[in-house]
Amino acid sequence: METAPTENALLGGRVRLLQPSRGYRVAVDAVLLAAAVAATPGDRVLDLGAGVGAVGLCLAARVPGCTIVGVELQAGLAALALRNAALNGAGSRMRTIVHDLAQPLPSDLARFDHVATNPPYLSAAVADPSPNPSKALATVESSADLARWLAVAAGALRSTGILTIIHRSDRLEEIVSHLLRLGLGDVTVKLLPPAARVLIRARHAKVPVRHSSPPLVLHGPAGGYTDEAEAILRHAAPLAF
Repeated sequence: METAPTENALLGGRVRLLQPSRGYRVAVDAVLLAAAVAATPGDRVLDLGAGVGAVGLCLAARVPGCTIVGVELQAGLAALALRNAALNGAGSRMRTIVHDLAQPLPSDLARFDHVATNPPYLSAAVADPSPNPSKALATVESSADLARWLAVAAGALRSTGILTIIHRSDRLEEIVSHLLRLGLGDVTVKLLPPAARVLIRARHAKVPVRHSSPPLVLHGPAGGYTDEAEAILRHAAPLAF
């Protein structure tokens, strides 16, 4: 890394997180995504676009006994993810590999009960990338566009597996279209007002069906987090779909 990483905390201090001092920094999106993954002890979870491992760390803190494999394009971030797993006593349950999703996943990964992913939010066609190369790779589609990213995610699921995604709400219909094409026709959508974000949960289904989960309101009238959001972000509560 260009400079020494900073150490920050998630889930009210339950998770210690080393991350770059400049460039892409972990936001609440990672915590919300981890809270939405309905994993149970013994489940195998794949985190696509793992970064420094925030999603996996939050999930490991909430669900004892699950194991998490992270896939990350940037070697520097993957190295921090490995350090973070050790820092949080999760080294035996978490590992991160460096891999470009434009290529097939290694065959030895097998299939997963859950895939969680926070893909780059911006299409390369419309983005104004950050001058920081690491942040640009984290926020703008590069070698793997959204369609490819979701295809890899779908292909990594067991037949009964669940894909959980957080993304920009203005790309919701594009995402749903890709999911239907991939055979993930059982789709549940949860909005996160006032943030322009959406959580999506998808499973294999022969007959497409779309559900709307009650929104999770993140901020109250005074601007602070609502009690429900605070329980998720600070106290490691699961996010109900």
